[in-house]
Amino acid sequence: MVDAGRRVRVEVDDDLVVTASRVREAIARVGDGLVVTAGGDCGVELEPVAAAIKRHGDRLVVVWIDAHGDLNTPESSPSGAFHGMVLRALTGDGPAGLVPGDPLDPGRIVLAGVRDLDAPELAFVEERGIRWLTVADSGAALADAVADIRDDAVVYVHIDLDVLDPEVFASVGCPTPGGLRPDELLSLVSAVAGRFEVVGLGLMEYEAFGERDQGMLAGLVEALVEACLPR
Repeated sequence: MVDAGRRVRVEVDDDLVVTASRVREAIARVGDGLVVTAGGDCGVELEPVAAAIKRHGDRLVVVWIDAHGDLNTPESSPSGAFHGMVLRALTGDGPAGLVPGDPLDPGRIVLAGVRDLDAPELAFVEERGIRWLTVADSGAALADAVADIRDDAVVYVHIDLDVLDPEVFASVGCPTPGGLRPDELLSLVSAVAGRFEVVGLGLMEYEAFGERDQGMLAGLVEALVEACLPR
């Protein structure tokens, strides 16, 4: 995590509840401004997003840029892995000890780049009217989707690196064909940050694989953080 130049290191524990507690404690030690969280798997995002909900209330819109919806429940999940449930848990429906005190209204979620939803996830998206943009949609369309929710929104941007096409970036646990190029991902984030204050940025699911990916990621992460910094 990074806050105004300060770095807070979190040691990851296999126990998800313990890990969430440690992340929550770390967040409590940082101040206002952009908070950048680098995971781990997407389960690490629970507490940073929960803290943003508590701080910003109904003004917060969560932009979930990911190949997957992460909208399963313990009952619907094919794998049982929490990283596929974390966004659903943020809405108040998740494993014991891994649900925020202030749930996120699904109407304040925008999915972008998502192209692999399980049937129960798709049903939840349709039932709750969650906005869903395809890989082909532009940054302007993403910013418009946020504005449709609140024109004075503040935004938490979640990025699972498997949103990138595996032909250009393969260092993830669940590579999914048909994804974004790095410049397209940066364009999406820049468009949102150009219209709204970004209060949180999550960068998740990197699994070191090769020098090509490492070199590309270094430049991309720097550009993403720079795009989200307050002007």
